Amino acid sequence: METLRTQVLIVGAGPSGLMLGQLLHKAGIDNLIVERQNGDYVLGRIRAGVLEQTTVDLLDEAGVGARMHAEGLLHGGFELAFEGQRHRIDLQALTAGKAVMVYGQTEVTRDLMEARAAAGLQTLYEANDVSLQGFDGDTPSARFKLAGKEIEVRCDFIAGCDGYHGVSRASVPEGAIQSFEKVYPFGWLGLLSDTPPVSHELIYGRHERGFTLCSMRSQTRSRYYLQVPLTDHVGDWSDARFWDELRRRLDPETAAQLVTGPSLEKSIAPLRSFVAEPMRFGRLFLAGDAAHIVPPTGAKGLNLAASDVYYLWQALSEHYRERSRAGIEHYSARCLSRIWKAERFSWWFTSLMHNFNNEPAIDAKLHRSELEYLISSPAAQTVMAENYVGLPW
Repeated sequence: METLRTQVLIVGAGPSGLMLGQLLHKAGIDNLIVERQNGDYVLGRIRAGVLEQTTVDLLDEAGVGARMHAEGLLHGGFELAFEGQRHRIDLQALTAGKAVMVYGQTEVTRDLMEARAAAGLQTLYEANDVSLQGFDGDTPSARFKLAGKEIEVRCDFIAGCDGYHGVSRASVPEGAIQSFEKVYPFGWLGLLSDTPPVSHELIYGRHERGFTLCSMRSQTRSRYYLQVPLTDHVGDWSDARFWDELRRRLDPETAAQLVTGPSLEKSIAPLRSFVAEPMRFGRLFLAGDAAHIVPPTGAKGLNLAASDVYYLWQALSEHYRERSRAGIEHYSARCLSRIWKAERFSWWFTSLMHNFNNEPAIDAKLHRSELEYLISSPAAQTVMAENYVGLPW
């Protein structure tokens, strides 16, 4: 068995693991990433791309923000659509100039991968049968197979950035962790196409046939979503059926402006709210989807992962620089305070904009009333805008 040594072992080479690795490297902290999949698979994951200002700042701190600023789309607002009309939420006016950046998560991951390679940092892809040991004491380690060879990595700390189905949370002893979960009775059917976006800002729509989201990755690449039953399969939806259904749910002006084309990718994603707490177990830390999931309506998934990375980077930097355990001891509480606020916002926005199975008629009336209040009340819009652009760390 080959034995390796590092200060921080990061499990998972998604954006949270890569971002943490880059920040630790800049702080002079040695780190190694292990990833179950290959690099192409990681880059092939199609995810959202609405970045809060704090996430933009963190990517700049990690030294990977140049392409994001050159190619990303700065959005100062978004639109709510219902009853055949669109209503703009002016984020910048409501939050003293704050905005969001539209830049695909795939591109964030690509930038981080390239920066890690340029720095000569090690990422071990296709690591199989990963197991974590000793994190409840002073000698944490991981074992796995790489190209048929047994590898052991000994480290000071383990950062579990390996997602909802990863080994990190599963390694925590039964009874040491409490999970909170809500599964929604619908999914999002997403279509990616090389077509110009139907609007220069995102449109969130509530319709009697179901929720819609008109989004984009660039000025020439669009991403659209439809609320569909969980019983649906991607094969049920031809491109023509998708575009026809999207038009039905849009207001007439938007539907007339819609440019259609062949899909580059189609997929159905279930929606859930999930939190596991605490997020620290001795020398093992959970971050990102390993600890929490939000429905994508509020665009909080990647941004919450970034805030976890921020707190963990700060905690580990304090440990190595100042020999202080304050950040480590408070890591879970600091993360969870922000997580639960984002979970609340995502749950509220999802509940407001979607149709639920067997929804009583009164609920539809209440949702319409809430939307009417929202577009007429600057105070209500301010609350929404503050949450959408991201609460402070």
